[in-house]
Amino acid sequence: MSCPHCDAAVVAFAVPPALREHAPAPTTAICTRCLRTYPASDADAPTDERATDGSGPDFSAVDPAFPAGEAGIALALACGQLESLALNRASIEALVAHAERSGADAFAFFERLDAADAAFDLERRRSALLDLL
Repeated sequence: MSCPHCDAAVVAFAVPPALREHAPAPTTAICTRCLRTYPASDADAPTDERATDGSGPDFSAVDPAFPAGEAGIALALACGQLESLALNRASIEALVAHAERSGADAFAFFERLDAADAAFDLERRRSALLDLL
């Protein structure tokens, strides 16, 4: 399947229960180009072993900077909310905290993330995140 916003490929993933309040759906997809997240359709649903064996989805198609496991899922959900930092501040803070508790360095992730075609201005969001967190 492709992104309903920009028609790029997507990566679908199951959202762990601890993160569901921050996700658009229990099975969510992230666009490999614009980094928006949205509920995944049945066709998008994760089918590879990594999606069900506990290691998490393979976000390398989105960006190699993504960590594995729940940290990667939390950061994928955070990326999906960066389009409106003001409206999603509490959720972004919770997702970044979860990623860090799961072993990720969120600041290093956002520094390495290459999001030239993202739905948001990554440079502006990086500086806002530094102020926010």
